[in-house]
Amino acid sequence: MTADHRELIARLLGPGRPEVSCEECFALLDEYVELELADEDADARLPGMREHLQGCPACHEDHESLRDLVAQGQ
Repeated sequence: MTADHRELIARLLGPGRPEVSCEECFALLDEYVELELADEDADARLPGMREHLQGCPACHEDHESLRDLVAQGQ
């Protein structure tokens, strides 16, 4: 089995831990990005976000865009 196949299977099965919904992710994304950029433990403070961002392409794209935008303003 190739690495691509393993990644596809993992995405189809979803995370082994609870994750937030897209709505929750959208509401918490600003705080999550601020914590990340402040070198805080964003995953401990907002559990389930990382898992959701890894499995949801739309939220992942929003996260990357917001992170880049905020990082440029610092």
